[in-house]
Amino acid sequence: VMGYYPLFKRLLDIFLSAVGLFILSPFFYLAAIVIKLDSPGTVFFKQERIGKNLKPFQLLKFRSMRASRAEKQEDFEPGEAGRVTLIGSLLRKTKLDELPELFNVLNGDMSIVGPRPEVRDYVTLNKRIFREIMDIKPGLTDYASIKYRNEEEMLRPLDDPARYYQQVILPDKLRLAKRYKDEISLRTDLYIIANTLKTVLVHRSPRDLHIAKAVIYPITRVANGDKIGKIP
Repeated sequence: VMGYYPLFKRLLDIFLSAVGLFILSPFFYLAAIVIKLDSPGTVFFKQERIGKNLKPFQLLKFRSMRASRAEKQEDFEPGEAGRVTLIGSLLRKTKLDELPELFNVLNGDMSIVGPRPEVRDYVTLNKRIFREIMDIKPGLTDYASIKYRNEEEMLRPLDDPARYYQQVILPDKLRLAKRYKDEISLRTDLYIIANTLKTVLVHRSPRDLHIAKAVIYPITRVANGDKIGKIP
């Protein structure tokens, strides 16, 4: 681990984020134009998230909601049609709304691979666990990002999605975050990056049924000793 983390991992973050921003710069300009034409408001959306050592930072995304709703982030509304714009729906479904987080990576607030940063309320409710996990930087993607890539669609039909997220999905995400922390290596990061690209490019797969079934029912067991290349 010491041979890769933290120095080489940070160098990889700088390289990948800088190259990614350069290559994607035409898309950023196009997205900015489409977002502005679709609805009034800013191109980017900022939200406080909790980062390394439980320090807050401003997470950057493409705005996917109407400006009046984007300013109110107190409600847990997974995929609510009323708040999401037309282009925002596409951006969220394809995860393209998260591309501006490359600026967070370049700035040093995030890593390419690492536990997804949560909002303050959820961190406060699970502060002991988050303190243990978040002595590394949060990331654009991790095991949980791949497993719960269709999280909004899974939560939308539920009567109380906020409660289900807090009691079922979040504990599983924290378990996967612990797993990542224990497995930090170049091989692990490359595996997660490759599988993230695969799930984004192939948005639907038969595995979605398996994942949906896994989160519809309470998690009753914790997998131990999982090998790289197999996401529970």
